[in-house]
Amino acid sequence: MAVTNVVLAGLGGQGVVKASDLLSTTAFSSGLQVKKSEVHGMSQRGGSVTTDVRFGKQVLSPMVPMGEADFLMVFESSQVDINLGWLRPGGVLITPDLIPEGELKNRKSLNVALLGAASMVMDFSEQEWVAAIHHCFPPKLHAVNEHAFALGRKLGAELSRPEVIEGV
Repeated sequence: MAVTNVVLAGLGGQGVVKASDLLSTTAFSSGLQVKKSEVHGMSQRGGSVTTDVRFGKQVLSPMVPMGEADFLMVFESSQVDINLGWLRPGGVLITPDLIPEGELKNRKSLNVALLGAASMVMDFSEQEWVAAIHHCFPPKLHAVNEHAFALGRKLGAELSRPEVIEGV
């Protein structure tokens, strides 16, 4: 029974936990078992934050073992090297460099844009992702996050696949 392992990393205030909520909601609503864990660095804004999300038909542990992440999503460039050890050889690395500055209507929606890029290589429908956005955000934030998600999908499709790390 295959389990998909995703590690999301960034700094406090970047929406790492919210992105993991969106991913977890999407996976759960598609009928998969989901486990999630969070690790916060400093308690205030700006400290390192990582979340592990694991989903599949049966998931026994919320923690992604080192070197076994299928996806590593990093929301702050300075956190890439720090977290690269989580990614398995052949895993997908998604970094903030994928989204050009100024393309987002609100820079706080970078997390949703990066999920949009990831959605191009995950087995969930666009409708499941949008439903999760509606579930996890209040109505006044639906439009800006839907725009960010669509932008991430577009840029992810243009690349055909986010960067694949062959040998970490």
